[in-house]
Amino acid sequence: MVGKTTRRNFLMTSVAAAGGIVGANALEKDTSNPTKLPALMPERVLGRTGVKVPIFGLGGASAKTPLDKQDRERDAVDIIEKALELGIRYFDTAASYGTNEDYLGKVLPSYRQNVFLATKTGKRDRDEAWRELESSLKRLNTDYLDLWQLHHVSYAEEIDTLFSSSGAIKALEEAMQQKIVRFVGITGHRDPQIIAEGLRRFQFHTTLIPINAVDKHHSHPFIPVVLPLAQQQNLGVIAMKVPAYGKLFQPGGLKNIQQALGYSLSQPGVHSCIISADSVQQLEENVKAARSFQPLTSNQLAAIEQRTASIWKDSTFYRSWD
Repeated sequence: MVGKTTRRNFLMTSVAAAGGIVGANALEKDTSNPTKLPALMPERVLGRTGVKVPIFGLGGASAKTPLDKQDRERDAVDIIEKALELGIRYFDTAASYGTNEDYLGKVLPSYRQNVFLATKTGKRDRDEAWRELESSLKRLNTDYLDLWQLHHVSYAEEIDTLFSSSGAIKALEEAMQQKIVRFVGITGHRDPQIIAEGLRRFQFHTTLIPINAVDKHHSHPFIPVVLPLAQQQNLGVIAMKVPAYGKLFQPGGLKNIQQALGYSLSQPGVHSCIISADSVQQLEENVKAARSFQPLTSNQLAAIEQRTASIWKDSTFYRSWD
């Protein structure tokens, strides 16, 4: 384990060697002459980060996305490059998402100063979280993250471990102090009370939670539990599971991605959403919906909720994931 006083220099050197870039000097050069990206969709300020992000970002988790497949590099790169072309600047991944970080690391370095890059650690103690951060940075071909998140926090015992004297929260604090990480967040899609408890214990910048049209029908919904607390703290809120991996579009459910995305982005306090893409065509359809987004009225939201009343049980399958 590298001592924390030299860790940033170690990471910069390691990333440069692994990725063929020149560390901080390259980043300084990019700042003076950045690769421009189009601003083609609405933006919102991500809570107290003060950073403007598009209301739609590319997520990395999906059973079908090429970003998770070792033999789909060309397709994955095509999706990432098309995302940049379409104005996506928010990219979400995790250390556990297969080849996600590797593929993003092949494309994003040239655009690094103009994208908001987020990854996650599933480790619960400080030292293991640090090791995972080092691996993520090498794969992503960068020496800093815009957002580093505690991944899939689900149980009370995890909370106690994370916030102990040797818990992963110490790695998040140290990484921010050393400017390896700009902002930190907490994510989860199992129990809203656990996420709320995490928000009460630490001053995070963001939370990533499931916000979709079936949440209302679940006995333990995220929207009424987490969103009011997030608004009190001026927390950046990113919605995930927006179409529930397509489950919301089953017979009797929603008609299209416009309804799914519109519902999530119309919830008070939500700043952005992330959705993965199985193909360039699907990505283009999602971006089209994001560009045309208009906040829905209370009657429109109620109508969407009614459409999901009969499909909510198997559409909330992710709530039982360990």
